[in-house]
Parts: sequence; C-alpha cells; structure tokens
Amino acid sequence: MNALRGLSKFAQQSLRRNVCTTLACRSTYESDGKTSVTILNKEADAGLMINSYSQFGFRLNNDMVVIGPMAIFSRTVLSWNVESHEDINDESLSLFCAIEPKIDVLVVGIGDHTITPSFSKKIIDFMKRYRINVEVLGTEQACSTFNFLNAENRVVAAALIPPITMRVNEDDLMQKQIAISRTFEVSDK
Repeated sequence: MNALRGLSKFAQQSLRRNVCTTLACRSTYESDGKTSVTILNKEADAGLMINSYSQFGFRLNNDMVVIGPMAIFSRTVLSWNVESHEDINDESLSLFCAIEPKIDVLVVGIGDHTITPSFSKKIIDFMKRYRINVEVLGTEQACSTFNFLNAENRVVAAALIPPITMRVNEDDLMQKQIAISRTFEVSDK
C-alpha cells in the first residue's frame, strides 16, 4: 500500500511538472504562425555596421552618414584622409597599427578599382610587420566582410573608399519601379 502511495505521489509530481512545462511553452509562443527575425544591423550590441554605400560615402546602422573615405572600427568611425587608392601608403595605414586593442584583421576597400597583385603586396607587407592580417577588396565586398567579422565579435577594422561608379542590379531596378508605381497610387485614408 505504501509503495502504491509513493508511486501515486511520483506520478502526480511528474504530471504537475509536465503540465507546468507545457503551459510555460504555450505562454512563450502565441502560435500565430509568425516567425520573428532579428535584423543584425539594427542590433546595438553588434557594434557599427555598414548599411549602404554610395559614390559620396557610407550609411551606418546607427543612421550616421560618413562622407568620403572612412576608417571604421567595431564601435568607432573616423574620416580617413585619402583621396583614392593611389593615396594608400604606409603613412595612411599607420593609424591601424597604432590603436589598442590590436586589430586581428584590416579590410581595405579600394572602391571599384582593379586590385593588382603589386598593390595588394605593398599593403600586406606593411601590415605583416605589425602582425595584422589584411584583405584588399572592392568596397562592396569589403563592407560585407567587415560586417560579417564584426558580427562575429572579431577585432576588425576597415579602411574604405567609396566607389566612383555604382553597379545597378535587377533588384535595384525593381525597387525603383515599385517606388514609381506607389507615387501614383491614391490612398483611401
């Protein structure tokens, strides 16, 4: 009889635990079928990220606009004093060697100019003296690489020059057509 009471008590406690767990699950999920998505660039904890760029500069995830070339770190952005990729030299890169904590990776975006092996070698050789890894890319790829590495909480910096020309893709054209068609819509409100 005592064994039966002990089993009964165990079953009641187990049932209570299962009911509580099930109720807790239902209260956290409203079951409306929607999925929540977190946009990485909107999260303040992720640090600075580049939302967009143009021929004139860059727009960051905190709605700051930077005109011209920039040096961007995980939480800081500075104007970078170069006019074009031809101005990138030991002096213009020395900023990235002097900061603390020391960066793991420097991403250099040279606009839309062609990256030559001799140009990349010059930058890589200088940064190798300070044990800093370097990626020399076009600005579009450099922005994506910086955002990715920064989201992974790497100690990363980017030296970016806005491109001279902009590539237009099908998505850009479609977005423009949608915006134009909405211009002529009449609102019922």
